[in-house]
Formats: sequence, structure tokens, C-alpha cells
Amino acid sequence: MATNDAPVLRIDGYGLSYQTRSGPVRALSDISLNISHGRTLGLVGESGSGKSSMAYSVMRYLAPNAREDGGRILLEGEDLRTLSPAAIARIRGRRAAMVFQDPSTSLNPAMTLGDQITEVLERHRGLDRPAARAEGEAALARTGILRPADMMRRYPHQASGGEKQRVVIATAFACQPALIVFDEPTTALDTITAQGILELFRILQTETGVSALYISHDLALVSRVADDVAVIHDGRIVETGAPGEIFSAPRNTYTKALIAAVPRPDRWMGVPPPAVDAVPVLAADRIGVLYGAPSRLAQRLGIKGRPHWGARNVSLSVRPGELLGIVGESGSGKSTIAKVLAGLIDFGGGVSFEGRDFRKRKDFDSAYRRAVQIVFQHPDASLNPRQTIGRILARPLIIYGLAPRAERPARVRALLERVRLPAEFAERYPHQLSGGEKQRVAIARAFAAEPELVICDEITAALDVSVQASVAELLMDLQRETGTACLFITHDLNLVRQLAHRIAVMQDGLLVDIFDRNGAEDPDRAQYTRALLDAVPKPAGVKPPTPFEATL
Repeated sequence: MATNDAPVLRIDGYGLSYQTRSGPVRALSDISLNISHGRTLGLVGESGSGKSSMAYSVMRYLAPNAREDGGRILLEGEDLRTLSPAAIARIRGRRAAMVFQDPSTSLNPAMTLGDQITEVLERHRGLDRPAARAEGEAALARTGILRPADMMRRYPHQASGGEKQRVVIATAFACQPALIVFDEPTTALDTITAQGILELFRILQTETGVSALYISHDLALVSRVADDVAVIHDGRIVETGAPGEIFSAPRNTYTKALIAAVPRPDRWMGVPPPAVDAVPVLAADRIGVLYGAPSRLAQRLGIKGRPHWGARNVSLSVRPGELLGIVGESGSGKSTIAKVLAGLIDFGGGVSFEGRDFRKRKDFDSAYRRAVQIVFQHPDASLNPRQTIGRILARPLIIYGLAPRAERPARVRALLERVRLPAEFAERYPHQLSGGEKQRVAIARAFAAEPELVICDEITAALDVSVQASVAELLMDLQRETGTACLFITHDLNLVRQLAHRIAVMQDGLLVDIFDRNGAEDPDRAQYTRALLDAVPKPAGVKPPTPFEATL
């Protein structure tokens, strides 16, 4: 076992590649890292940089086609590469635990949360069932869950994303491991929930002295949680140091590029603002959406529902060429408003668009649906995997009669070029594109309809910081070219303050604040708005970009 002076995790000259039909693909090269007792190492890099490969190597979750190319991975002085699968199974959970990005993938949907944490405690700490349930409930209480006994009885689908992540973290800490690997644990969470998870981690780490490998592409977040930082690019560590040192005086070109891409409110990217007295292109009047109300058949059968408001009495407007940002926690009603305005769900209240009034979903006709387009958070869920990119982009042209057959290939090529993708991508399928490329296709499809308003629902939430910056820049360029208005929904206040003319804040289905982007710091802002602003992570020591950095 390691002493407090010896590294809990030591990686020496480690390499990893994957065997493919085209030959070996190198994922990690000559990786050397140390994590001391009670310290957190932040591993920062973009998708494909090797971050997750490093995490899976430490936890010994290697793919069948993985090939290790030398080096050592020492946990408390014991080389994990030399151990049998049975020995590794005994180590996982007990001496080394992992918290994944999406807690839903870590939890069995057919078991209660209590049974899942109890099972782990019985296996790795040798507790009998009553003791394991008592310890599991105590572990949940330590994470700040107010009614742990009630949470123990729930199934995963009955808990929010933040609650599920707290359950996973509670399980990891309850086994008292020497090391916990965190793989993007807050990426899918809103700002306030993510701040709560980070505070929870710091408290539990102080109490237990656990060491941690914290993997993320969010530099601002890493600067708040890590004692040391390592930057990884193309499978190699390109820079290491303290967070303040890395973020204030980066030495490597790649690190400089990452820092330059971090969204900052003082770096305005948006288009010129519309006139204050401009007639809105769209106005929502006292929108209400009630979820969970029993149907007429359910009422006749005596089945009672548990209705709740997804949105209540929400009124807002978007002017021509304006970008209106909507922010708030998960469940605040942001996406509910997006679905109403896109004509996807029933609603109460009214929507006015270019002089026409709509009182129910069925009122939205083909002309409205062409003029109001939506881009979703996950392009994998909105792009048909069986169609080529060319067919996907041609579909709006066909549906709305915007181009005759002979002109469609040229229009598709122009759309791809507009979103900075090669024309030959028209022959590819969605699975052959990266996440950022697929999101560009989704944006191109929306603009193919020649809309008056585009609704962007968390379109950058799952993207790396540099890819996020390029997608945001693309959206701004398209606004300048077309004059299209935009409703931009996000939980990233730093990003939306770079883009939006006005910002609307939602909480529990209500619109609680709306203000010009320059008024975000006003002392009379709503209390909830202040809480959102205070929860935004800010990189320690980051300076405004130099002209050189800004061009990277």
C-alpha cells in the first residue's frame, strides 16, 4: 500500500493502440502521470484526445481490440497490468472506483437505487444486508439527498440527472477506495446542479482523503476542482502544471488554443442588435403546458395522475434578426417552450407569428413549420441514420418546394459549404461524422428551409470547448448572412452572454427575469439569476486572449 508520500496512482511510459481493419490506431503514447494521496489530477483534452482511453486503461475496462504498448499502471505500488481478471474484479469498486458521464448508463433500470448501492457494499465491504442498507442510506445522506430512505426505494427513472449522479458518487465513496476516476461527471448537468456536484466532491474528498483522476474538456470546471492539470492531445501529454499556471501562462500551442476557445462574457461575438422598437417576428403570450394530467379514459377508469406544470404563464418575444437566450436549470421549462414554439406539443395561451395567431398545436400549418425550425441537442436522435447527408439536407427542399429536382444537388453542396463541411460529405452517413460535424448538418438542415426563426435547444451542450466555439461562430455567421432570428436555449451563461442580445431566465416553469446582455451584472437582477451567474465556473488565472491566441 502507498504511504501518504508515495503516489496512489503512478503511470510510467504507458501506450495503447486499437487494432482496426486499416491497421493499428495509436490512442496513447508514452503517458507518465502521478496522483498523490488526497490530490486531484485534472486531465483535459478534446474528444478523441485519449482521455477516456486513459480512464478505461486505469480501470482495466479494455476493448477486445485494445493492445497495450508497454509501460506500467501502478495503484498503491501494484502494477494493474500484471493482475488476473479475478484480481482486477476485486479491486474495482473496493480500491478504485469510476463515475461515468451519464449516470443512467451506470445504473440498472430494473433495480431500485437502494438495491444497487446495497449490492456494492455487500460485495466490496463484506457487510450483511441490513448493515449495507443502513450504510447505503447514510452514504446518500452525505451527498446532500434530503430523503435518503425515499431515494433508496426509487428506480433510476424516478430520479433527476443530478440525483442519479449523487447516487453513483455516493456508491463510489461508500466503498472507501484509494482512487476514483471521474469521466466528465457534470457534462450533462445544468450549471447549478454541476456546482452542487463539484461541492459534494470537494467535501467528500476532504472527509475521506481519496485521490482522483478528473477527466473533462471544461477548462473552467477543472480549474475549480483540480490540484494539478495535465493537457492531453493526440494521445500525448503536452503540458502539466498547477491550474493557475496552466491557464494564465500556457506554454503549448494546443493548450493556448483550448484556452482561447473558452467562452467569456466580455468577448462579444453576436450580430448587430435589432431596433428596440422593431415589431417582433414571434411573440408567445401566457404559454402554459401541463404534464402528467390523466386522459379522459384514465379519468373514467379512476386513474389519478400527478400533473405538473412544464411552463406557466410564459410571455416573451423575439425581434427580427435577434438572438434571445433562454437559460435555467434542468426542468426549468426551457425545452418545453422550445417544443411549443416548434409545434411539437399541445399548449395553452397563444403564439403570434408575423401577424398570425395560433391557439393550439394543430393550428401550426406548413408555412409556420417552414418558417420556424428547431435544432436539437443530440443530432444522433434527429438525423436519420439510414439516409445520406445529401438526402437529409434535400428533404426540406422537397417538402417545402424550395428547389426543383435538377437544382437540389447544387443546393445541398451550397448548404454544406455554408456550414463549412466538404461537398463530398453529401455521400456519407451520419455515423461517419464526428459530433461537431453532425451538429453542423443539423444546423444546415434547419437553414435549408429558409426560416425566419431558428430554435437552438442546447446545441453545444455535448461538444468540446473548441468545437463549441466553432459551432457558435458558425451560427453567428449564418445570422449575419440571412438575418434569421434565433432562440438559443442553454445552461451555459458564459456562452450565451457572448451571443445573445437579450437573456430570459426560467425557473420551475416560470419566466423569472429577462434583460439585455449588458445588464447581467446589475444589482437588481432576480435572486435566481444571481445564483446562476455565481454558479458559472471561471478558469483560474485566465487572461484575455492575445491576438495570436484568438486566431488559433
